[in-house]
Amino acid sequence: MYVHAEFAFVPRSYGLTRAVVSLQVIQAVFFGICVLTDLSSLLTRGSGNQEQERQLKKLISLRDWMLAVLAFPVGVFVVAVFWIIYAYDREMIYPKLLDNFIPGWLNHGMHTTVLPFILIEMRTSHHAYPSRNSGLAAICTFSVGYILWVCWVHHVTGMWVYPFLEHIGPGARIIFFGSTTILMNFLYLLGEVLNSYIWDTQRSMEEEKEKPKLE
Repeated sequence: MYVHAEFAFVPRSYGLTRAVVSLQVIQAVFFGICVLTDLSSLLTRGSGNQEQERQLKKLISLRDWMLAVLAFPVGVFVVAVFWIIYAYDREMIYPKLLDNFIPGWLNHGMHTTVLPFILIEMRTSHHAYPSRNSGLAAICTFSVGYILWVCWVHHVTGMWVYPFLEHIGPGARIIFFGSTTILMNFLYLLGEVLNSYIWDTQRSMEEEKEKPKLE
């Protein structure tokens, strides 16, 4: 999502914080872990090394947790919110001026393609979701933490990280932030249901194939 160009002059600590919690960074880290998991799985397969297998299980658990709590809900949220606001008034989130610096394909790379890639990952690899309570607690913690950081930057610098927040009043911001947290919880549950549906269907199909054919 577009961030003020003036944000380059914010003290380094805030820039570093944003880099850590950046929505794009989350996706990059997640897909990096996916690649690392696949490579580790290929190298570990048939080796009989218990230590390597133990480390692989930890890596798989991390990958699954990131998909459930961060990659899927954040990815869907970014794509949906960005394009809804863009369709309403692009100047509120991605000013036309940026077209002179950021090509269209890069914009889609940041705000469109992330969703199909996540769905492909969910379809091709089974992911074990955490318990619902712990998953919802984690997504709430992330959402509230990100909102508090956005508000803190505005308090210190006098500007909002995301320009559209300047176009709405304080009451509307509170409603937006509250709705965002609720939406993130809904997206977590959506990912959980979708993951279960994909793999329950896959399991049923495999069981049907294994049944002896009736003559």
